[in-house]
Amino acid sequence: MNTGDVRQVGFVGLGEMGAPMAANIAATGLVVRAWNRTPGRGEGASGVDRVADRSAVAPGSDVVALCVTDGPDVVEVLFGDEGLADHLGAGTVVVDFSTISPVTAREVAERLRARGVGFVDAPVTGGTEGARRGTLSVLVGGETADVTRVAPVLDAVGSTITHLGPVGSGQWAKAVNQVILAGTYLAVAEGVTLALAAGLDANAVVGALAGGAAGSWVLANRATRMIENDYPLGFRLSLHRKDLRIALDLASQSGSTLPVAALAAALEDGLIGRGFGDEDNAALARAIRALSGLA
Repeated sequence: MNTGDVRQVGFVGLGEMGAPMAANIAATGLVVRAWNRTPGRGEGASGVDRVADRSAVAPGSDVVALCVTDGPDVVEVLFGDEGLADHLGAGTVVVDFSTISPVTAREVAERLRARGVGFVDAPVTGGTEGARRGTLSVLVGGETADVTRVAPVLDAVGSTITHLGPVGSGQWAKAVNQVILAGTYLAVAEGVTLALAAGLDANAVVGALAGGAAGSWVLANRATRMIENDYPLGFRLSLHRKDLRIALDLASQSGSTLPVAALAAALEDGLIGRGFGDEDNAALARAIRALSGLA
């Protein structure tokens, strides 16, 4: 991979997604200096130089990448006490892989621009599997020059990179993605539940449908979990609920009506209240199964 004039990358956020993403960036030959807010996480970030505090991430970095939970976390990491922004040199570009509100993305970009620092919003989709394989889809918003500068970092984590427009565009697209996923997860959960209630071999049904019009990533990769009622982590249900909050807020602002997303959000609220928020998002099937009288 041609890394251009990018030699060192700072990385903040070594969670389930961030750790393998940082490792994939390091695997291209770039120097990656990383910090995580919660000590002890990020064991999967092989080839990465771990630093003790966030201020050590910025010096010497041409690009600084963030992969944290929500907008307030992005703001705190950059502008809080000992925030990264105080240590970023002019010409540095921050690329944010987090899923946050596009309004927050634009506000962050403006604050960084006043310091001579660029900003690219680049939320990702593809789950932990895609993060490990480096095959994420990256939804990009930002000025063309900034997007070009961070291209080696984007290419290291994703196989599909789409520049959609100015800052905030990537976050709008991610909201669309999460709305579509909400409906798909619910539809697959309902279909699996119907197959089980009929006494069919649900795995055989899924196999028969996978190549037809009902085929989807969720059907292929999450239906088995729904059939077995077991939900090892791929993408945390509580994080999808956070993303739906963003999407529903945007819908309200734009005059859109999203009844399926609103239903998914309500069901997820119930599951989180029952202690299932840390399971994979496929755990939405728990709600459908329970409503249908299945264990």
